[in-house]
Amino acid sequence: MTIRLDERNRPEPDVLVITAPYDPNRTFYTPDQVLLVIEVVSPESAHRDRTVKLRKYAEAGIKHYWRIDEEDATPAVHAYELDEPTRSYAPTGIYRHELRSSLPFAIQLDLDRLVPGRKS
Repeated sequence: MTIRLDERNRPEPDVLVITAPYDPNRTFYTPDQVLLVIEVVSPESAHRDRTVKLRKYAEAGIKHYWRIDEEDATPAVHAYELDEPTRSYAPTGIYRHELRSSLPFAIQLDLDRLVPGRKS
């Protein structure tokens, strides 16, 4: 599923949380229908996920962006919230071992349990 940022930009995030109703025929969402974008960083996508997509999603007005990096073989979630006047993201937290946040929705997740063989 893609986000239609403009006529030439339709990125396909790793995870999308949307506000639009389900439509099996839909092929894209517009930025106003997206609550949260999550990108999982890989060696091939690192530059795009950390800089290019961060800027493009903010300029499009998407309110929340989470980037998941691997740190010491464990996921680390870097959370950002849109600063409306500047159309750029402000960091709201870096979560290691446990993701506990109220924005954009309440969530509590043991990140260590996402790694096979690792327990918190």
